[in-house]
Amino acid sequence: MSDLLRAPAEIKYAEELDWLESVDDAPKPFSWRLSPKMVRLFILGSERADGLDREIPQKWYGDRSFVERSIVTLASDRGLLLIGDPGTGKSWLAELLSAAISRNSTRVVQGTAGTTEDHIKYSWNVSMVISKGQSRESMIPSPIMTAMETGTIGRFEELTRSTSDVQDALISILSEKYISVPEMDSDNIVFAKPGFSVIATANSRDRGVNDLSSALKRRFNFVRIPVVTNKKSEAEIVRFRTEELLRRHQIDLDVPPTLLDVLLQSFADLRASSAAAGSDDEKLESALSSAEQIGVLEDAILHSNFFGERALTARTLASSLVGSLARREPEDLAILNKYLHGVVEPRSKEEGGSWPEFLEGGRDAIATLS
Repeated sequence: MSDLLRAPAEIKYAEELDWLESVDDAPKPFSWRLSPKMVRLFILGSERADGLDREIPQKWYGDRSFVERSIVTLASDRGLLLIGDPGTGKSWLAELLSAAISRNSTRVVQGTAGTTEDHIKYSWNVSMVISKGQSRESMIPSPIMTAMETGTIGRFEELTRSTSDVQDALISILSEKYISVPEMDSDNIVFAKPGFSVIATANSRDRGVNDLSSALKRRFNFVRIPVVTNKKSEAEIVRFRTEELLRRHQIDLDVPPTLLDVLLQSFADLRASSAAAGSDDEKLESALSSAEQIGVLEDAILHSNFFGERALTARTLASSLVGSLARREPEDLAILNKYLHGVVEPRSKEEGGSWPEFLEGGRDAIATLS
């Protein structure tokens, strides 16, 4: 695993999944590797009341009901659509569910404007077709078709970014649970085995790009994942991801709790400002999600490690925040400048601590970008 840039969940947590499977004696739907309760426990972590001989750490932070509804949906063999703003953990939840249920989270189709029906059905190995003709041997199954044949979970990322033709093809798969191969005279239907289902994700900010048809919506159970705004939960998410980052890069650098509080408070302030804004020009383009907080902190940590004094400072954190969130010129810079003068400056005078240095770092970063 050490030679992988990013190991999928079933590899990263292989030992943990093996252990859970060995002690899991509860009924399992279809071909599931873990029972629904163990899937939930793997994702949300164990508690003392679970009576396990070892602790299972929490991997996804959010409302327990979202995870339970997702598991129930997949146990009913309906499609699951996780929808929410960017950075709310939809893809990570989909990966964890697939890893726990199927021990394979890599059967993924990425929805884009260039995604075609071939990406969710099948294509052909041209050289083999020329030499041997069209057959199962010369067919290249899509990740979704492979999931159907093996009775496992297929994933479709950013569903609303794909065109209506692709979405229509998915309707047939979710309804009929088979794919026809008209190019072949025999053995020309691929049937789904029990356990097959699809987890799709959709960005709520993409509404209007390629809206889902009513027919496709009926094939999915929707689970809406909100932006995490609870400070305690958000701190746990950021801390969890930051610890992973430090381990991956083998960085020995301390993240002071006071600076984590500054980061959390800054995002809370900016969210409140965006909520009160009268137009899109007065809002940051960023969704201000937990994932973007992690990105800001990652940037600051790496900068401190490589170019700083190997200690995270409020100045570096402010510079990373401005650099990460200022995506439009001059709108985002104006919004951040207003925030620094209207909110951070008074707070730095009243509270002191890390805020004066954070203010100075933010001002310098804006001056550099202006």
